[in-house]
Amino acid sequence: MEEVQVPVAHQERATLRVGDIFLKIDADQARTDVEVAAMELAPVPTPRVLWRNPPVLALAALPGAALGRLGRPSSAPPGAWTAAGAAPRRLHDAPLPPWPGRKPREVEADLDRQCRWLLANDVLPTDLITRNRAVAGAALREWTPVFTHGDLQLTHVFVDGDEVSGVIDWSEAAPGDALSDLATLTLGHEEHLHDVIAGYGSPVEVEVVRGWWSWRSLTAIPWLLQHGFDPFAPGCEVDVLRART
Repeated sequence: MEEVQVPVAHQERATLRVGDIFLKIDADQARTDVEVAAMELAPVPTPRVLWRNPPVLALAALPGAALGRLGRPSSAPPGAWTAAGAAPRRLHDAPLPPWPGRKPREVEADLDRQCRWLLANDVLPTDLITRNRAVAGAALREWTPVFTHGDLQLTHVFVDGDEVSGVIDWSEAAPGDALSDLATLTLGHEEHLHDVIAGYGSPVEVEVVRGWWSWRSLTAIPWLLQHGFDPFAPGCEVDVLRART
């Protein structure tokens, strides 16, 4: 008998695995609409949609394994990280999806709102927040929108040897800043940034990537705390912020 595994579960969504089938349950069907549409448009390998019966989306499992996990050393070889850098380049060169993305001013407003929450709830030292808010400013410039994944965590990129076998979780896909994808992919794994850039194949403003590391960590911590996750775990978001000081 196949076991039911629960890779992800919180108040907004849950993912169950039964054998080679993933069942994604999402309270917001607009997110699932985006996920299905993005997978149809993306020029990179994605999971096969088996069926959809709202609020459930059934996907086939991908071969290989996730590139790694935040807070843990990655066992993937450098070639896999290079391949992981080439995948978003193909995505970023593709035509934009036909739905809107966030503008820089909206991204900045979100950052300032979350920083106020962190200060009001005494979650982090004021100087740590202030320093990383300044670092994040490098990312808050006008950018040319590209087709971004929007949540390109290393757990969302599957590799088989030195090849990307697929990319999952497309619900945040939208026009956006290319370097935000590269930053999300390398968050907490700065040692692999040069491999990712080599695969990406064009000049990358590293200070902007670092800015996105600070932005993502500052904006993620409130949500993580409110949904039962631990951003203070070794190598996770709080350590990413400390590394910027």
